[in-house]
Amino acid sequence: MELIFATANPDKLREASEILGKGITLIMPKKLGYKGDIPETGATIEANSKMKCQFIWNKFNKSCFADDTALEVASLGGAPGVYSARYAGEQHDSKANIAKLLAELEKVDKRKKNIRAARFRTVITLIHKGTLYTFNGVMNGTIAEKESGEGGFGYDSVFIPEGCSCTFAEMSENQKNAISHRGIAMRKLAHFLSQL
Repeated sequence: MELIFATANPDKLREASEILGKGITLIMPKKLGYKGDIPETGATIEANSKMKCQFIWNKFNKSCFADDTALEVASLGGAPGVYSARYAGEQHDSKANIAKLLAELEKVDKRKKNIRAARFRTVITLIHKGTLYTFNGVMNGTIAEKESGEGGFGYDSVFIPEGCSCTFAEMSENQKNAISHRGIAMRKLAHFLSQL
């Protein structure tokens, strides 16, 4: 089965391909000739995921899916949240985003409990034969005091999943995919697709 993945991020494409397995061929919009931006101006990750998927469906009229992910830190009022990819500005600079996150956490009152408690949330929207479906994944964890690890992308070098002693960036891709928020949502999507 062929699916358009509404992303321009090759890291996300690789991760999704590994989780969905051999029966699913993923195509990025640029391979179909679309090189523009995919809109994501929603107030929530649910709205962004749906918006991106609907945009690609309207453009190509082929089965497609989109995801949106937020890192939510309770002591920062849920920030960076829907702005996770552009927390430090529109340039989508992961290093700048991480630096801002760590700096903001340094400002939080140290007497508060669980200052570094955080969670990643992913929402995947699929449109298949004109019908819309959603799949969710959540991973709780904590934010490390400094970056560690070379793998992954985004905030992986500072996010320590619950029950683990290392960051996502210190894990192999298989280890990360087995427990991550995106992995959880993708496996729900994979299960759904296997029933079609």
